[in-house]
Amino acid sequence: MKKIYLAGFDVFAPDARQRGANMKLLCAERGLIGLYPFDNEADDAPTIFAANCALIDQADAVIAHLDPFRGAEPDSGTCFEVGYAFAKGKPVYGYVSDARPLRDKLGDTDDAGFAVENFGLPLNLMLSCAATVVEGGFAQALAAFLAAQA
Repeated sequence: MKKIYLAGFDVFAPDARQRGANMKLLCAERGLIGLYPFDNEADDAPTIFAANCALIDQADAVIAHLDPFRGAEPDSGTCFEVGYAFAKGKPVYGYVSDARPLRDKLGDTDDAGFAVENFGLPLNLMLSCAATVVEGGFAQALAAFLAAQA
């Protein structure tokens, strides 16, 4: 059975364990094994880092929640996990609730006057080019992954 690493800021939610269980159940119903960061029994930063990298190493693909978190951009830890998986040659599927281009969401410049890239992509080009970005939620990204496997 294929293993999917479930990346995203959901681990910071009050119901993080339930969210992980729900995503793992959706995977299991489709003949996949979901790997969630809380599968590790780690509680210090270096151990969590190593354990999550090990889960990505075990995975056949990554599905990442890439909605904005604590600002206009996705969670930085999730961005690292996407890049790590991409560098390892693993397929990455990201999901966002709003797939409009960045310029449509943020304008020509941000609040500090910095230019917003204009490539027609829903996320920074480094994420948009490293992942197949799906509009919707986890279920839609999982369906896109499975469709690509067929």
